[in-house]
Amino acid sequence: MIGRRITYRIADGVRIPGTWRHAFIRNGNYFLTDLFIYADGLIDCWGLVTIEEFEEKLRTGWVATTLPDGAQASAYEMASWKFSEPRSWLTPELVVAEVRDSIDQLNGRPDSTGRCLAAVDAFLADRTEENRAVAHAAFLAIPVSQRHYALGDMDNKDWPLRVLVAGPGGRTYVPSDPPVSQEAHDRALAYFEERASWSAKRDAQVPADGPAAPHAPAIQLYHSYPREPLPDPGHLGLRNDYPAPLTVGEMDYPSVTHAYWALSVAQPEVRAEITAADTAAAARELAAGAPRREGWEHARTAVMTSLLRAKYEQHPELAEVLLATDDATLIYDDMDSDFWGENAGRGRNWTGRLLELVRSELHMRRNEIPGL
Repeated sequence: MIGRRITYRIADGVRIPGTWRHAFIRNGNYFLTDLFIYADGLIDCWGLVTIEEFEEKLRTGWVATTLPDGAQASAYEMASWKFSEPRSWLTPELVVAEVRDSIDQLNGRPDSTGRCLAAVDAFLADRTEENRAVAHAAFLAIPVSQRHYALGDMDNKDWPLRVLVAGPGGRTYVPSDPPVSQEAHDRALAYFEERASWSAKRDAQVPADGPAAPHAPAIQLYHSYPREPLPDPGHLGLRNDYPAPLTVGEMDYPSVTHAYWALSVAQPEVRAEITAADTAAAARELAAGAPRREGWEHARTAVMTSLLRAKYEQHPELAEVLLATDDATLIYDDMDSDFWGENAGRGRNWTGRLLELVRSELHMRRNEIPGL
């Protein structure tokens, strides 16, 4: 189960979602570390490997599931110890099965639990022993460590499931379970009938804020050096350094970048030099050597928001470009700032986020939503 263990890596500029789990790597001694599992099927176990190569790492003990008594172990820069009477619940086969499930989950595909529940639905719709056998096999294909969670019911756990697929007179995978009685089987059937009723009611509910909308593809706003306005700038016009003059208060600025850096400095004479700079890059260089206004780092996002609002109010043609991005995530490159730029996953992308905010405000005004 992935839960909140979400991570990613960047490959050729594409963000590959992933998850992680603890593991021991045996490289002489045993090292407690994290395995990173990615949607494209690669696993990072001190190096990216395919799922087939990962199975070999498990088979050879590089990724360890057997922990010998007395073996030396450590956690990086935290602690070192020796194993004393260690117990492990993992096997190579179990780890591979869990990793394959994680890859399916990251891709939005049914994992072993999803496939099992689909087979159970097929059995409940047509209760033949053949369909029960298929559901039973699908249930046993769920990693044993995950079977308790298959129904998402921490009170009953997997009892109704293991009883249903075993059938009257059958045995479950739990050695201590008695043979399934007809009464137990009927209770399991009643559980699934009630569960189907809950699911139907839940599926019929429409979220108060409307159904989920599909995500538009992300749009990358690459770094550029525009010097003159273009007849059709496209996404280039969404750059802060695009030459779209704006008026803020009583001052005129050649671009958002000029305005931002001019407003950032404490000295009026430097502010004037920045405003008159030939290019946005020159404006940035002038500001870099000057003292900032007091409290600037806490006010800068509010200042940038105001400047972006002014830009798109004063340039309706660029507002149309921004509106045409629909609900796409806007990824802004800024080679000089990991605060304003996304920068291949290293930055916070504040410019992209504020552009999305201004876009939402433009949509609000276009649709004449009153009272705000």
